[in-house]
Amino acid sequence: MNSSSAQMNAMTIPEFGGAEVLSTAELPLPQPGPGQVAIDVAYAGANFAEVLYRRGVVDVPLPFVPGIEVAGRIRAVGEGVSHLTAGQPVAALTIVDSGGYAEVVVTSADLVAPLDGLGIGLGVAAALPSNSTTAFLVLDRVARIAPGESVLVHAAAGGVGSQLGQVARLLGAGRVVGTVGSEAKIETARRFGYDEVVLRDQAAGAGAFDIVVDMVGGPARRAGLDLLAPMGRLVVMGNASGAEDVGLPANDLWFTNKTVSGFNLAAFAAAFPEETGRALRRAVAAAAAGDLRVRVDALPLGRAAEAHRRIESGATTGKLVLEVAAW
Repeated sequence: MNSSSAQMNAMTIPEFGGAEVLSTAELPLPQPGPGQVAIDVAYAGANFAEVLYRRGVVDVPLPFVPGIEVAGRIRAVGEGVSHLTAGQPVAALTIVDSGGYAEVVVTSADLVAPLDGLGIGLGVAAALPSNSTTAFLVLDRVARIAPGESVLVHAAAGGVGSQLGQVARLLGAGRVVGTVGSEAKIETARRFGYDEVVLRDQAAGAGAFDIVVDMVGGPARRAGLDLLAPMGRLVVMGNASGAEDVGLPANDLWFTNKTVSGFNLAAFAAAFPEETGRALRRAVAAAAAGDLRVRVDALPLGRAAEAHRRIESGATTGKLVLEVAAW
């Protein structure tokens, strides 16, 4: 970091395209405004959301610094922030304005979770803000899970899928089933709170469910609706397959007493930052207590393109994080 000229290093998206477009750049050092903090980034999570930014699926201004979650230490606090201090280790969501693939990022103080005394390494902490927070919000806030209910999660071996199974169990689910796209992922998914794991195209034989969570899209989405029990809830939160949108007939919903809801963490965090922050701190506390596990693989930030390719291949399990401080 070039402190004398108030510059920092960052990984940017200068143009939309494949993973090869990711480029390093020197950018002005960001400063926190009122209600914000600046964080010296140690690790940044690597997520499918950042792939979508890079492809141009999400309309963002170029050049753009991706990175929706980080872990590091507070660098500076803005006006009105009294509960966080410089040097404090934290995990944070940077999803509203992005920017985590950089040496310093600014975010709302509401979207920060202190790590003091919790015994969580910064590499693991960087893997919690997006996926683990999402799991709590999707199941508790959106699906309104009740004790004993059954849950089906598509893409159970992925970053958010590995958290949804565990959180469902923490929130009192009676039966938790995951689906995966290949035999190779079945054993991995079983380690993350699932009673059963089946191939996605065999989900029809798994029975009926009170809650289905789908981030895959395409045929899995329509199948998820069909798998709902009466008064069941389908939560749509992604389209990792890249398939064309699936029409869900409204008449079927009122004939069968089913509900379809959507969840987008960026939009939710922008609209409800305090609630999002509470869910993040809840996730961090669960991880610190050993009730929530995350499998982490780390790469240097300079290999962000490799991380994106691995995410796009669909072969990843658990969570990829990018080491920023030592790059």
